Amino acid sequence: MTDRFADTFASARVAGRKLLCPFLTAGYPSLPATVDLLHAVQRVAAGGHIGCVELGIPFSDPIADGPTIQASYTHALAQGVNVDGVLAAVAQARAAGVEIPIMAMVSFSIIFKRGARSFAQASRAAGIDGVVLPDVPLEEAPAIVDTLRAAGLKSTLLIAPTTPPERRAQIARLCDGFVYYLSVAGITGERRELPPDLVANVAEIRTHTNAPVCVGFGIATAAHVRQVLQVADGAIVGSALVRRVTELRDGRPAELAAGIETLVRSLAEGAR
Repeated sequence: MTDRFADTFASARVAGRKLLCPFLTAGYPSLPATVDLLHAVQRVAAGGHIGCVELGIPFSDPIADGPTIQASYTHALAQGVNVDGVLAAVAQARAAGVEIPIMAMVSFSIIFKRGARSFAQASRAAGIDGVVLPDVPLEEAPAIVDTLRAAGLKSTLLIAPTTPPERRAQIARLCDGFVYYLSVAGITGERRELPPDLVANVAEIRTHTNAPVCVGFGIATAAHVRQVLQVADGAIVGSALVRRVTELRDGRPAELAAGIETLVRSLAEGAR
């Protein structure tokens, strides 16, 4: 099976090309809309600057998600969105030609409840390329990463500015997808400025791994994307995109897809 994630990031590294990684909430405002939005991002990906889509699986107790993403999770759960529905939507998008790498962001409690092996196999069969693990305890992470890898899935864990150096190294070495560095401590959300220690922290993480380093939290504009990509391989934008979905969710589906495509295309200018 093609390793979409590795191929995308490897070819970008060889070409010196930087990447935007949009975040979408699965099932927000609906599962059919999620399929449409994946197609919208795919259209932008033709320009060569999309690394992956981070697809958040709604969870009732978000770990570090700010109010915008929390509200999208609440809305999706109220519509009955669950893991099976999300995987079916991904499979539908894949069958219709969506080829961009998709990384599922999912609470470990969801994986644990379903069973790690069962979750991994079902995710891979649906067309998921990897899993972002925002809350798995470091001590339990190696076994989970091994289970995901056995199913052909990449693993990504998070490093915060406050993570001690020794744990940073341990986390970075576990990541065979990308290393997710949080530009700020706290919760997700749009911010006006990015912190001055970003450059030094990303450089330090690179000493522990050859995996791509992507930066998220607080990135909301093309200017932010451009700033982050001076030092990182990818820039993750979440709240700004989810907020735009909220603004357009009551309109026609085609208008929602077009609006998100326009915003993703604008953000991707920061990667050029």
